[in-house]
Amino acid sequence: MSPARFIPLAEENGLIAPIGERVLRSACRQAARWQRDGLALRTAVNLSPLQFKAPGLLTSIRAILDETGLAPRFLELEITESGLMQNSDANLATLWGLRDLGIRLGLDDFGTGYSSMSYLKQLPFTHIKVDQAFVQGLPDEADSLAIVKAIVSLARNLGFAVTGEGVETLDQASLLKSLGCEAMQGYFFSEPVAAEDIPGLLGTHWVVDKAAQVADQDEGC
Repeated sequence: MSPARFIPLAEENGLIAPIGERVLRSACRQAARWQRDGLALRTAVNLSPLQFKAPGLLTSIRAILDETGLAPRFLELEITESGLMQNSDANLATLWGLRDLGIRLGLDDFGTGYSSMSYLKQLPFTHIKVDQAFVQGLPDEADSLAIVKAIVSLARNLGFAVTGEGVETLDQASLLKSLGCEAMQGYFFSEPVAAEDIPGLLGTHWVVDKAAQVADQDEGC
């Protein structure tokens, strides 16, 4: 079942908080295994807006980190822009509490919500993720290109790193790199794989080859 169907239903019936906690614990447990095996892999986990606003979130995350033994620097939490629209003071307190734990924070699906610029500059995010709706229109759609350029410029001027979502072609990857996008994700690099397959994937020339393709294309632009 698509997450687009499953997650709204889980939010509606109140199951998203326990599901989200279980997902977070499972991800941290796997990341801790990689950490013990000498793989410095940072694992990103999405937080539902309802999960983010639930009382006791900080306490729960501290307990999960202690239980799994994961160093906080290897955990990255992603919150959607729409999840920050209400309760600004409470949101800020939670975000700063997470940052104080040493966790990286990403603002997901940026450009699709309604955050004001004055509020955005107060947020302790480490990076912004450009929504795939804009990336999918690259490189041919002028409107998508203008929006992505603006988002990357804004993010860099505010001191945020930038991640491009939904990258499916070499042209998209090369264009994002030329605009200053530091990281990317999408099927151009890999479809989802099982956790046990990731160490082997990192040990192949495939990853290096993908990066080289982007570098070569960018130099030719």
